[in-house]
Amino acid sequence: MKKQFLEIGKIVATQGLKGEMRVQYYCDSPEVICDFDRLYMGKEKTEYEVENARPHKNLAVIKLSGIDDVDKAKTYVGKMLYINRDDTELEEGVYFLQDLIGMSVIDVDTGREYGKVDEIYQNGAADVYSIRTKEGKQLMFPGIPEVIINVDMDKDIISIRPLKGLFDDIEEIKGE
Repeated sequence: MKKQFLEIGKIVATQGLKGEMRVQYYCDSPEVICDFDRLYMGKEKTEYEVENARPHKNLAVIKLSGIDDVDKAKTYVGKMLYINRDDTELEEGVYFLQDLIGMSVIDVDTGREYGKVDEIYQNGAADVYSIRTKEGKQLMFPGIPEVIINVDMDKDIISIRPLKGLFDDIEEIKGE
């Protein structure tokens, strides 16, 4: 079951004296977090209206309704911010990374299941997917169209075609 509320960032510091807060974003860019009119905070998912938001260096700076001074803003440092899945619409072929975690990874040509996605690293030109085999070994592959053939959200399956030599040094895969 997909989460209704998705982590989008964490409040890491205050900004100025009027209640603004610096947010380390967990999305593609600080502009993404700045596009939302509502954010939800903490385990309780308390709803806040976004009064102002802007990118600032490698962070987003946000001003939430009801948080009007630095002292009140300080009490929220360390809190997680969320978006409601219903507040956004993704383009075809675009997914929330959190939704891909736990999906089975299948070889599109052989039907072999390699394991389940346990982490996705965003570093550079392409995301790198980490999967764990049933035996606990880690395999990694680039999130590029040449490798990821299909993502079936309904069946929780990512179909891949590994690049030649990508998994050759893994004993459990050799010979299959």
